[in-house]
Amino acid sequence: MTTQTAFHPGARAVQDRLGVRELADHVGRSIGPGIRPVAAAFLEVQPMLVLGAADPAGRMWASLLTGDPGFARATGPHRIAVAGGPREGDPLAGALAGEDVPVGTIALDPRTRRRMRLNGTARATPRGFAVVAEQVFSNCPKYLQHREIEAYDENRPGVVRSGIQLTPDQQEFIRTADTFFIATTAPDGVDASHRGGNPGFVQATSPHALEWRDFPGNNMYMTLGNLEADPRAGLLFVDWTHGTTLQLSGTAHTTYTAGERITGFTVEHVVQSDGASPLRWSAPGYSPANPPN
Repeated sequence: MTTQTAFHPGARAVQDRLGVRELADHVGRSIGPGIRPVAAAFLEVQPMLVLGAADPAGRMWASLLTGDPGFARATGPHRIAVAGGPREGDPLAGALAGEDVPVGTIALDPRTRRRMRLNGTARATPRGFAVVAEQVFSNCPKYLQHREIEAYDENRPGVVRSGIQLTPDQQEFIRTADTFFIATTAPDGVDASHRGGNPGFVQATSPHALEWRDFPGNNMYMTLGNLEADPRAGLLFVDWTHGTTLQLSGTAHTTYTAGERITGFTVEHVVQSDGASPLRWSAPGYSPANPPN
């Protein structure tokens, strides 16, 4: 895949605004449709996968999928298979029922502070779903917090709560978060990415609004480029201790000032799922790359 096809006009607009097109082209050479053996081996030992997609109403969401290692695995150089799928009550349950559904995935391992993104098209299978890869690439460990798995809770997930604004408890949960995932979309497909920092790096400024500072990364600006083309976005926050997930769907816009980028997110729909993940993780070891708040 060439950099001309790796970056759509929205991404190019952001790269040009920030003067990093040549850097983006250099890094973008790592993007391709093939799943290398090292990437396949990494994926096969992961107990979780984040899926980004649109629901039948066109709203963007990011969902957490979990399973025994091997539940997500490469079945060829351009295809992965995932056993199971979004749980009952998840906004993306049933969203993969069609053919060639645009999706983005990210496999992130807090234990090794490694991550891999795979974007493409999905279709349902008898055991779950499969994704035909169009973009596969790894990111550096910047802003990834280190965690170890301490337990696996086999109890059934708890209550699912839906709303159109954040409760005070949900706002506080966001203010103390050190990690979230973001799903975005553009004419060339869907992408799922990661944001991390010290607690407080993302703020719930009201029941309807969030904002965070965009930290320097790989200079490709795929997430900001997608938002330039289409403001729809889905956010996923995970309670690493108790397994609760908080999913938000809405729109996002980035403001560019001298030396700083601030992304604001407007909350339109909220889904909180108690105990959605069976994984229980340790307290974080914060990334040395995290900027001070």
